[in-house]
Amino acid sequence: MLFIYVLLFLLAAIKWGDWQRWRDYYPTILFFIVGDLLKNFLLYNHWLWTYKETIVFENLLRNHTIINVMIMFIGYPSTILLYLGRFPKTRLKQGLWVSFWVFLYSILEYINLHYLHLIRHHNGWNMMWSILFNIVMFSMLKIHYKNPLIAWCLSFIWILYLLWMFPIPLDKMK
Repeated sequence: MLFIYVLLFLLAAIKWGDWQRWRDYYPTILFFIVGDLLKNFLLYNHWLWTYKETIVFENLLRNHTIINVMIMFIGYPSTILLYLGRFPKTRLKQGLWVSFWVFLYSILEYINLHYLHLIRHHNGWNMMWSILFNIVMFSMLKIHYKNPLIAWCLSFIWILYLLWMFPIPLDKMK
């Protein structure tokens, strides 16, 4: 099922994504991927959430790492091509656009958590944290597109806050 989600994001990006400006979005795609890689590195033995394929493609998508790499290298670029490629010009529409993406990512996670069992939360993480994370993430992606240095600084502060809220025992760090 996770493969189907990623495939749907890719198909949507092929149809509606801003492919003419993919080079402009490339640094933000890398920022998105690096953030997830950093999360996977720091939380290698102390997960806040994990993916598990339970419906289809279980033999192909055997573990969290394989699923996460697929999401990073197909889902994230597709998201950026759609999210930034169709970002509105007026403030009200911008707020609605960010809210739409926060809602989309959050509702998919909720369905995957409670009904399809494709994701699991660990170590105090819950849907409220996911919603807050999605708000920060989609805001940060837009900030990075406009001003990468500010986004890196704000992301560093966000990471420190999350590490404070969800302390990782040093022996759990890789």
